Amino acid sequence: MRTDSDILKDVAAELKWEPGLRDDDIAVSVRDGVVTLAGFADSFADKWRAERVASRVKGVRAIANDIEVRLPSTSERPDPEIARAAVNALEWNILVPHDRLKVTVEKGWVTLEGEVDYYYQAEEAERSVRHLTGVKGATNLITVRSQPTPSVEEVKRRIKEALQRGAEFDADRIGVEVQGHKVLLNGTVRSYAELRDAERAARNAPGIIDVENHLTVDPTVFSAV
Repeated sequence: MRTDSDILKDVAAELKWEPGLRDDDIAVSVRDGVVTLAGFADSFADKWRAERVASRVKGVRAIANDIEVRLPSTSERPDPEIARAAVNALEWNILVPHDRLKVTVEKGWVTLEGEVDYYYQAEEAERSVRHLTGVKGATNLITVRSQPTPSVEEVKRRIKEALQRGAEFDADRIGVEVQGHKVLLNGTVRSYAELRDAERAARNAPGIIDVENHLTVDPTVFSAV
């Protein structure tokens, strides 16, 4: 079983070795496997990247990302300019139905609204604006249009395929329950990153508009294969 000090050491090392990420302004603390990231980042993209880097560390059960984005003077942009850049970024992304989305910007914070057919389109829309200069944060209020009720077998297949692409793992450890257009996930995964991947796979199944993630992280769990 990994101790909090082990996890803290590895998270700090991962942040240090991530290319282009300034780790000297990021503070890390760990309690019962829950990692808290605090301090400052030069961009919203760096704040998001720090969370993803920490999620890869073995033993991490959850992450609280309290990093504050403090833009350098060279990255400051007026809200109308950020809004135009966001609209252009959405238009250039072929995975996003940009004509159904609305962008508002207040003090560098981007809010996305509208309706899409699949969860991955909402996720892709946020990804499109995340790396724009001047963005301090993003709120994704995009909803997913109701689709035919999916089958449990289809959702399980999507999750299993997604996990197997990233690592050898027994996806049968994940319990899937479908209630209309909502999925309930139960069971155990090895890492916080796998927990997030399982949730993303469930959301991307056709017909799913909401996911309740009750998965727990146990780094001692190994593949049965």
